[in-house]
Amino acid sequence: MTAHPHVGGTVLGVERSLSGQQWCWRVADERAVRAVAQRGLPDVVARALVARGIGPDEVEGYLSPSLRASLPDPLVVRDMAPAVGRLADAIAGDELIGVFGDYDVDGATSAALLSRYIQAVGGRARVYVPDRLTEGYGPSAPGLGSLRQAGARVVVTVDCGATALEPLAQARAWGLDVVVVDHHLPGPRLPDALVVDPNRLDDSSALGQLAAVGVTFLLVVALNRVLRERGWFAARAEPDLLGWLDLVALGTVCDVVPLVGLNRALVTQGIKVLGRRRNVGLAALADVARLDERPGAYHLGYLLGPRINAGGRLGEPDLGVRLLTTEDADEARRIAARLDAANAERRAIEETIVAQALEQADAQPPGAITVVAGEGWHAGVIGIVASRLVERLRRPAVVVAVEGGIAKGSGRSVPGADLGAAVLHARQAGLLMSGGGHPMAAGFTCAADRLYEVAEALERQLAPAVGAIPPTPTLGLDGALTPEAASVDLHGLVERLGPFGAGNAEPRFALVDCRIVRADVVGTGHVRCIFAGPRQGRVKAIAFRHAETAIGRALLERGGPPLHLAGTLRADRWRGEEGVLFVVDDAAQAAP
Repeated sequence: MTAHPHVGGTVLGVERSLSGQQWCWRVADERAVRAVAQRGLPDVVARALVARGIGPDEVEGYLSPSLRASLPDPLVVRDMAPAVGRLADAIAGDELIGVFGDYDVDGATSAALLSRYIQAVGGRARVYVPDRLTEGYGPSAPGLGSLRQAGARVVVTVDCGATALEPLAQARAWGLDVVVVDHHLPGPRLPDALVVDPNRLDDSSALGQLAAVGVTFLLVVALNRVLRERGWFAARAEPDLLGWLDLVALGTVCDVVPLVGLNRALVTQGIKVLGRRRNVGLAALADVARLDERPGAYHLGYLLGPRINAGGRLGEPDLGVRLLTTEDADEARRIAARLDAANAERRAIEETIVAQALEQADAQPPGAITVVAGEGWHAGVIGIVASRLVERLRRPAVVVAVEGGIAKGSGRSVPGADLGAAVLHARQAGLLMSGGGHPMAAGFTCAADRLYEVAEALERQLAPAVGAIPPTPTLGLDGALTPEAASVDLHGLVERLGPFGAGNAEPRFALVDCRIVRADVVGTGHVRCIFAGPRQGRVKAIAFRHAETAIGRALLERGGPPLHLAGTLRADRWRGEEGVLFVVDDAAQAAP
C-alpha cells in the first residue's frame, strides 16, 4: 500500500522536521505520474522517474541504460582527432608515452586505464603521479622533466593540465608533444598542447559532465579505432575495452560528477564488470574493505574510493595506480593492505581536523561561504573535511592548510553555487598562485597573507547564488509508503533507477505513522530500529550517526508518539536471506 497525502504543498504537512527541514515533493505533475505509472510501475517509482525528467516513452531505456545507445563519436570533442593520431604514431613507432596523472581517484583511474590500454596494444607507457604535499596539483616542470629523462617524447596529462600554462610551455620548449585529457574548466587561454577537454570554451560536444576517466575512455575508444583502421590488429588481439569499465565507474562515482546520460551508462556497465572481479587490484581492495555483497555506486564512493585516495593523501601518490595496473595477485594484496592502513590513519587525522574546523566555522558570522584555516593541518584530508562542513552548514566551504607562509585550500559546494568558477575568477584576479576545479569541488594555493583577500573574493562571487537558496532547507521526497509497502520487490524496481550519486539522487520516501518497536545504539553512534505501521507491517531501519541528534533521541524514546520518517531503501542481505532496510535521513512528529 502507498500513501500520498498533500497538505499545504508539503509532504505530510512537515514544515519543519526534527532536523529543521521542510519536506517537499520532488515532482508535482500528477498527470505525468499517471502516464508513467501506466507502464506497469508502482506509483512511487513513477514519481521518481518523472522527477528525473523521464516520460512514458523513455521508461524502458532509462531502466536499462545501454552504453551502445549512449556512447557518442569521440571525435566530437575538440582536439580528439589529432590527439589520437599522435598517440597512434607513438605506439607504432615504439615511442615511450608518458602519462602524467593526478593523485585522486579520477586521476588514478584515468592513468591506469590509459597505461593499461597502451601496454595491451603493444605500446610502452610510463606513469608519473605527483606528490600532493611536495609538488601540488597538476603538471610541473620537474615532473614533466622526469618523464623526459625516462625517454618520453609525448606526454598525456590526465585529470589535470587544462590550466598548466607555464609547465606545458616548458615541456614544449624541451620538444615534448603534450596531450591534455581533462575535464576541469580551463581559462580563456589554453596551454600549448592538444587539449581534449569537453569544458573548454570552444568545445560543442555537450560532454562537459564527464569525469576525466570518462574523457580518457573516449580517447581510448577513438585511439583503438585509429589503430584498427591502420591494420594494427592484423597481427595482435584487439583489447576488450569494456573490460576496463570498472575503472571508469570508480573514477566517475568518486569525482562526484552527475550520474546522468553517458555517465550513468558508464557506471551501470562498470559496476557489472567490477562484480566479475577481473581487476586483481580492485578485487584485493574489495577484500580488505570487507565488501562481501554485490557492488554498487555506494561501495565505489565510500569503500573503495577513499582507500585509493588514501595513498595520495598521506604521501604515497602512486599506490593507487600501481594497485589498478598490477596483474600480480600477491602484489595487489600487499598494496591493498597498505592503502587500508593509510585510510585508517587518514580517518584519525580527519576527525581531529573536523572538530577544529567546526569550532572555527561556528564562531564565524554566516555568509555565502565558510573558509577555515589551520597551521599544521594535513593538506591531504582538507577536501574531506570541507565535505563534512558542507553537510553540517549547507553552504560552500573551503578548508585551508597553512605551512611555511603558503595556504593550500580545498573546497566543496552545494548545487547552484559554482565554486570552480569562483576560484578561477580569483586566479584571474591575481590572488592565487594556482587554482581550479569544477562547480562542486575546487582547490587553490595562495600566499598565506592573502588568504583573507581570497575569502572575500569567493564570498563576493558566490553570494548571489547562495543567497537564492531558500533559507529553510528542503528535503525532496519521491513518495510516501506504509511500512508493509517497503518490500524486496519495490526495492528491486528502485535499484533500476540507479546508480545513485551526484545528479541522480537516490529516491527518498516517507514512511508514515511509524511506531518504534525497538531501537538501540550500535557502532559509532548509529541507531538501529524496527518500525511498525498502522497496519502492523514492520521494517528494519538504521539512522547513521544520529545517536546524539534530535532524530536519534526521538527514535530512542520508548513509547513515544508516532513518527513520519524520511529515508531510502537498501538491500538487507544476511545469511542468504534478502530483506529491506530503511536508511533514515530525517524524522518528524506525526500529527495527533
